[in-house]
Order: sequence, then C-alpha cells, then structure tokens
Amino acid sequence: MDFSSFLGRARKTVSIDQMLRNQLLWMLLLRVVLYTLLLTINSIFRDRQFDVIVLPDNLLVLLLLIIFLTTIFSAFFLLIYQGSLRKFGFAQNLLDTCFVSILVFFSGSSESIFTTAYFFPIVAGGLILPRKGGLLAAAAASLQYGAILALEIYGLYPAYLKGFLPLAATSPMVILNHFAVHGLTFFLAAILSALFGLRLQTTEKALSDSIKDFDRLAVLYKQIFDNISTGIITIDRNHIITSANNAVGKITGFDPLSLLGEKLSSTLPSLDLSSENQRLTTDFSKNDGAKVRIGYAHMNMEESAADPQSHTAPHKIITLRDISEIEKLERQVRQTEKLAAIGMMSASIAHDFRNPLTAISGSAQVLLTEFASEGIKNYTNFQLTNIILRESNRLIETIGDFLRFSRPEHATCSWFSLRNCLEEVLQVCQAGAAWPETARIDFDFNGVIDIWADRRQMHTVFNHLIQNGMAFCPIGHECIVICAREVQTEGNQEAIEISVKDNGPGVDESKIDFLFEPFFTSRPDGTGLGLAIVRQTIIEHRGSIVVSNDPHGGAVFTIVLPLPQ
Repeated sequence: MDFSSFLGRARKTVSIDQMLRNQLLWMLLLRVVLYTLLLTINSIFRDRQFDVIVLPDNLLVLLLLIIFLTTIFSAFFLLIYQGSLRKFGFAQNLLDTCFVSILVFFSGSSESIFTTAYFFPIVAGGLILPRKGGLLAAAAASLQYGAILALEIYGLYPAYLKGFLPLAATSPMVILNHFAVHGLTFFLAAILSALFGLRLQTTEKALSDSIKDFDRLAVLYKQIFDNISTGIITIDRNHIITSANNAVGKITGFDPLSLLGEKLSSTLPSLDLSSENQRLTTDFSKNDGAKVRIGYAHMNMEESAADPQSHTAPHKIITLRDISEIEKLERQVRQTEKLAAIGMMSASIAHDFRNPLTAISGSAQVLLTEFASEGIKNYTNFQLTNIILRESNRLIETIGDFLRFSRPEHATCSWFSLRNCLEEVLQVCQAGAAWPETARIDFDFNGVIDIWADRRQMHTVFNHLIQNGMAFCPIGHECIVICAREVQTEGNQEAIEISVKDNGPGVDESKIDFLFEPFFTSRPDGTGLGLAIVRQTIIEHRGSIVVSNDPHGGAVFTIVLPLPQ
C-alpha cells in the first residue's frame, strides 16, 4: 500500500460548513434542472390533444428568466458569503416556494398540474436544514397555496383561466378540501424529510468525526512506520515494492521513495523469500561500497493469507535489521566466555605448574653451575641442563602472560619520565640471550616527556612492543624508532602519543583486525598474548592503540595516553 496517497486521502476532511455549502449549491443546481424539466413538460402539454392548463409563452419565459437569474446570483453570493449558511438556506427555501406558487397560480390554481412542485423546497429543506427547514417550507407552501385558493374563490385569477375553472370547482367546500389535502401532504412530507435529514446529519457528523480520527491515526501510524528502527518493506504478489520506511534507507542506503514500484529482486537480490520464516541473514553491499550484514524475516499479509484457496502469490511484509553490531557483540560474548575459560585455566596452571617449574629451574641452575665448573668433561650434560633451564624459564614467562591477561591489575598511575622507562626496558631486552647485537633503538623526541600511567605496567607494554617489532626486523639491520609528542584528542583533552615503528615488512592488511585478539600470532615462538596484554593495559589507562603500515615500510603501533585534567 502507498502510505503517501493513503495519508493524503485521509486528510481530505470536509467541515460541516463546507458540507452545507455544497448541499446548498446542489439545491440551486436542482432548481435549474427542475424548472428546465417543467419548461419541457409545459411545451409537451401545449398540444391540443392534452386537456391541461399550461402557461402562456410570455409568462413562461419571464418566469424562467427570473428563476435563472435569481439562481445565478444566489450561487455567486453563496460562494463569497461568510455569514450564517442556515439563514441563507431558509431564504432560498422560501424563495423556492414563491416560485412554485407563481407557477401554480398562472397554470390553473387548484387545477394546476404543477402543484407537486411544492415538494421540492419541502424535501430539500428537510434534508439540508433538518428540524426547521422542511416545516418552514411546508408552512410557507400551505399558506401560499391557501392564498391562491382564496383568490380563486373570489375569481381573482388570470383571464385565460376562465375557460378552465368551472364554477363548481370554485365552491368553498371544494377549495377547502384542496387546501386540507395538500396542506396535510405538505406537512407529512416535511416531517418525513426532517427525519431523514436528521439521520443524514447524524451520519455526516459521525462520518466527519471518523475521518478526523482516521486522519490522526493515519498520521500516528505513518510516524511510527517511518521512525521505527526496524526496516519494513511491503511487496505485492508480483514482488513489487509498495512501501518502505526510513529505516530501510538507513540500512540499505537507498532512498525509500525511490524503492516504490521497483522489483524486489533488482534492489535487494540477496533476499531469499522461499525459505521458511526463521532468522535469515545475508550480506549486502551499499552504493558506497560498505558491506553490512542484514537479518531479515518475512510473512504473508492478512488479506492475502485469509484465502487459503487462492493460487496467486500473497502480499508480504519483510522486516530488515542491520545485525553487523549484533554479530560483533555475539563474537565479543563468545570471546568473553573464552577469556573466562582462560582465566580458570590460568589459575589452574599457576597453581599446578608454576611452583614445580620454579623448583626445576632452580635445580637446573645449580646443575648448570656444577657442569660449567667441570669444563669439557661434562659438556653434554651442560648443554642438556641449559636446555632444561631455558625451556623452564620460557614456560614460567608463558604462565605469567596467562596470569596477566586473565587477571589484569588495576592501574596505579603516577608521573614518570618516558625516556627513563624506555631505557630500563632496553636494559632488560639487551640482557636477553636472543637480543641481536646489530639491533638499534632510536628515540625520536626531544626534551623531557612525562606520562601519567602505571610505570610497571607500561614497562610490560613497551617490552612487548619492542620484542614484537624486533622479531620482524631484517636480520643484521634491525632498527626500531620510538616517537613521542603531545596531542589534543577529539574532546580537547591533552594526551601523549607514542609510536613504535620497526623496519620490517609491515602487517598484512587482512590480519590487522585480528592482531590484538588473544592467541592470534604469526610468530612461530609466540603465544598470541603479548599484543592482547598491551591493548588490555592501554584500555585500562583509558587510552587507545592502533596499528598501521608506514608508507616507507614497517609496522607502526601508535598509543595515545590521556593526561589528567
């Protein structure tokens, strides 16, 4: 259904005054039609074979001219009149009874064939002006008809009627009978027309109120339809789109008005309406190239579903939702469940393996010292013990990463020098056996830059970033550049931006979104927890971290740490 035309039709509400004005215009038009028909009847009955009384031509033309001119003037006056329309209607009814009385008087008085024309103003008054209009017209018609009969008794009528009005017809009793019968008929017609007029008026008022209520409901329904967050599309049995709300435009990128009249398969070809009405999903590409995940459902409309014997395709309602964020939240929930499992596993590992590994590492250290003092005699035992010590320490570090990630500590912030913290990290890194002698670390910032953070946690962050970057640097030409500067965030808050850049091959674009996920690693000896710990720590500091590729080569990890106000 087209809601724009639907709403426009509902807004065509006609006021009571406008209805009455239109009815009065129709009455004036019917007056012209009535007397035109009487002219025709008068011309037909002019033939000698009909023994009836007709108006002379001069009187007939004069009467019709007066009626037409009066009607034209009344219609023009009615269009510009701003006063009481009921008074105008009463005046027109009285004028109509006068026209009928003139016609009856000049066409034979009590013998006139046009006496029934009195019913026109009576019925019109009862329908258009209930209660008083018909009764007033009936009273006026009775009085005027009585006056005509009284003139007839005294012989006061046109001379050309003397051959048609015998003396017997002019006796008082016959005249009284004419008056009683016609007067009673006039008032009965007035009462019946008044009853019908009251019913018509009540019906019109109820219809007007219903149209107004319908108008308000249509506006309310249109507002709900356009502002609901769920996209709604209706299609006919030929799969032509008949309506679409604003949410459809937000989801698909199409203008809802441009979808009307289009084939569903040409705008949303990935929607499968042959599947059962369950949770259906599809991928959709907008005009700007953005890809969204759409969840949709469809159902038959009631008017088409009401006829089970129909073999034609039913009208359908299709609901759309952009579930990209919902699926992202679902992935986050699954990730949270995974992390909860990791936390339980980490606690178990720490409880069951950390202390034995520490004992193994300490024992291996003692054995390594003894084998080293014996020289080449126990060189093989020395190497084996060194392997035990190295792998024990690696397991202890892995367990520590699990514990740090599964049980993040609250950041205790303080002011400290960024350069001093980085130099301490470098001392620890350079003391490691795997640190290459050709590695070079450059600090690309001048002056003293202090940051507001947890010094111990930031030591871990910088250690992970430097070790991660060093793993991808070319052997023999390892270089890491660390930059820092003060910046303003979007909320006009001061912050420190720290970037760690290596000279490796950079990050694969397809892996950037997963780089900070737990257990995702491209290093053969990595656990996939280092960068996850880094992001977790930065978020704890209310900061942000992003990774990008430098145009000249290498990956760049950029940290923004807000400063206190």
